[in-house]
Amino acid sequence: MSPRYWARWAVEQGAARWGLRLQARRDSPFAKLITTSDALHDPYPQIEAIRSQGRLVANPYTWATADYEYIRAILRDNRFGAFGPDSMNVPPWMRNHLKRAQTPPNPVEPPSMLMIDPPDHTRIRKSVSAAFTPRAIGRLRDRVESVTTELLDALPPEGSADLIAAFAQQVPIAIITEMLGFPQDSRNEFLSWGDAASPLLDIGIAWRTWRDAYTAMGVMDRYLDGHLATLRATPGEDILSSLVTAGELNERELKATASLLMGAGFETTVNLIGNGVVQLLSHPEQLAMLRADPDLWPQAIDEILRFDPPVTMTARIALCDAEIGDRTLPAGTVIVMSLAGANRDPNKFTDPNRFDITRADAREHLTFSSGIHTCLGASLARMEGVYALRSLFDAFPDLTLAGAPERRPLYTLHGYSRMPVRLGRRATATAIATATATV
Repeated sequence: MSPRYWARWAVEQGAARWGLRLQARRDSPFAKLITTSDALHDPYPQIEAIRSQGRLVANPYTWATADYEYIRAILRDNRFGAFGPDSMNVPPWMRNHLKRAQTPPNPVEPPSMLMIDPPDHTRIRKSVSAAFTPRAIGRLRDRVESVTTELLDALPPEGSADLIAAFAQQVPIAIITEMLGFPQDSRNEFLSWGDAASPLLDIGIAWRTWRDAYTAMGVMDRYLDGHLATLRATPGEDILSSLVTAGELNERELKATASLLMGAGFETTVNLIGNGVVQLLSHPEQLAMLRADPDLWPQAIDEILRFDPPVTMTARIALCDAEIGDRTLPAGTVIVMSLAGANRDPNKFTDPNRFDITRADAREHLTFSSGIHTCLGASLARMEGVYALRSLFDAFPDLTLAGAPERRPLYTLHGYSRMPVRLGRRATATAIATATATV
């Protein structure tokens, strides 16, 4: 990459990286939360340290909050907008310089829905929302079931496996690639591109990580050129074919939307499945309750999403002077919000640090955000999570960890990169069919 890209990284990530490391050495809980290795494994001590400082905490360049009420209000308030590179307060000459170092379409820059506000957000979201209606998700159930069954059948009984690579990744990647019309043999490529690009959601990432992420996005961009050309010639019944046929999005919007749907359709679910396995094995009394009463599975999925969320933080920028509580935040103020902190706010959830699959209000977590940016695929992730986790524990009732699972080196996306397990005996086909009949 040319020097102008290094300059772009320095403005977007490098300055934050150096500043946050300095603040972490000065014992800032916020800086420690997004820079230290301890927080990768257990972010909650730093989250509680932020909470102890107040409902809205000032940091150099940003504010931070772990308060459920404040976060929900900000996410639903049109005075606050998506915060991305285009929102940064930099001199005009620098902004022009950054624009010349244009990056490939990707999930973390406009025109990705994640990073834009109405009216463009409304227009693009409307174009894809039909694919995620309850009826549309319901039609995917049989495919989720067959994919899950195939993957479980391929696991060796009485053997060992890396549950992330062999199962947790494979369920969502199979479903989302089919929804977007990508061929089956492209799945490994998308897994590789996604692994490289996922750090872009973090703050202050290293130059090499940033460079590798955009290199991967460049390869994916060229792949999409060919794929979209194919769909224009012979459209199918998938989401991208519908978008191409409608002609309402330009080329960059199409690619940004494809990369976002690909990432969002995969990342949340793989982390949900992996985190769910660990929590249920760590709380055997809760797993026993699920085996005794399978109707609790949907509620258990929401408790996993609350207690150990796949996405831990997001940010917004004040579009005008706005009041939050007793403070007035000037236009341009950036607020980093800990979704994981909101999900364990004692003012919202009783005994929030207890994992309880019978928790009546678990579904009120903010893992899927709130307001206009609520995750389009929330229902799909829940459905995949219910079927994948229940089928896994039904098929391998003696499943245990075979070592400490490895966390991904990411702060915003919270999940595992590797999970060695001993599978134990495989339940009989009759037992599995009976157990999963009501999924």
